[in-house]
Amino acid sequence: MNQPIRPSPELIAVVRRWNDAVRAKDGAALYNMLSTSEYLRYQGSADGEIWSGSLFRKGFPDHVAEIPDYGWEEHSLEAFECGAVGWAHCVATLCFATNQKAMLHRFTFILHLEDGVWKMVHCHVSNPIHNMEKIGIEHKALDALVAAARDGFRQDQREGMASVMFTDIVNSSAIADKLGDWIWTDAVQKHFELARDVIEAQSGTLVKSLGDGTMSSFSSARAALMAAVDLQRRNASELGEPTLQIRVGIHTGDVIQTDDDFFGTVVNKAARIAASAAPGEVRLSDATQLLADGQDGLTFGTPRSVSLKGLPGDHTIYSLSW
Repeated sequence: MNQPIRPSPELIAVVRRWNDAVRAKDGAALYNMLSTSEYLRYQGSADGEIWSGSLFRKGFPDHVAEIPDYGWEEHSLEAFECGAVGWAHCVATLCFATNQKAMLHRFTFILHLEDGVWKMVHCHVSNPIHNMEKIGIEHKALDALVAAARDGFRQDQREGMASVMFTDIVNSSAIADKLGDWIWTDAVQKHFELARDVIEAQSGTLVKSLGDGTMSSFSSARAALMAAVDLQRRNASELGEPTLQIRVGIHTGDVIQTDDDFFGTVVNKAARIAASAAPGEVRLSDATQLLADGQDGLTFGTPRSVSLKGLPGDHTIYSLSW
C-alpha cells in the first residue's frame, strides 16, 4: 500500500534546529544530525561546494566555523514526509557581518529516518540570480501562464474574489525547543484540528497548513472575520499546556485557483498582514474592512498606515476586536 505524503511539523522543528546550529556554529549538533550513509550529499552555493559521504560529515563543522556571523530572517519553511523519507524547503535572507549585505538564500533538505531519528541525507543551498544577469533574457512563459490561469479562474468561477486568512503560532521555534518534537507536533496537530473546525463552520476552506500556521479561503469577508474571532476566542480558552498565542491576517481580492491551492497578490498580502500582527491580534486590509463594515458583531480599531515587506507603498490596515 502506498503511504500518503503529509505535511510534517516535526520536520519543520528539525530543520529549524539545523538552521540554528549552523548560525551558532554548533559543530557537534550538526555532525550528529547528518546521516552516516555514504550516500550523504551536500551542494552549496559556491563553486566547488559539492561534497559527499563521511568526508562531508567530518568536514562540515569546520566549514561552518569559517562562515562569518550573520543575521537570519526566515520567509518560509515547508516540510513533508512519506514513511521513512522527508523533505523540506526554506527561504531566508542572510545579512553577513563582513559586508552588511542582505542576500536571499534558498535551502532544500532531504531527510531519512535512521534508528527512529531524522537525519539529513541531502542539503542544497542556492542564491537566486536574476535571469537578466545570469542568461541575458527575461523568462515570460510563466508570466503568461499566471495571466492565463487568472483569466480562466474568472471565467470558471461565479466570483473572482476571495477573503484569504493566514494564521501563525507566535514564538513557535522557542516553544518547540523547550517541549521537544513529539509534544510540539501533537500540540500543532490539535491546533490545526481546531482551526479546521472553525474555518469549516464558516463555510471556509482550509487550503493548506504551513508548518506552524494555516492558510484558508472564504467566499465572504464577514465569514473570514467571524472565523478569525472564533479561532482567537477558542484558542484562548484552550486548557492545558502548551499555551499558544496566534496572530491572524486577512485580505480580500482576486485570487488564482489551481487544484486545491490559491495564489496571487491577495495571498502574499494576507500573509504579510498576518506577519505584522501582534500576538493575539487579528489584522485585516482596508479592502476586507470595507466589505464587512457596518455588519453586526464586528468592531474595528482605528485605521493605520503601514509598510508590508515585499509590497510597494504604504497599506491601510485595521485590527478586529474579539
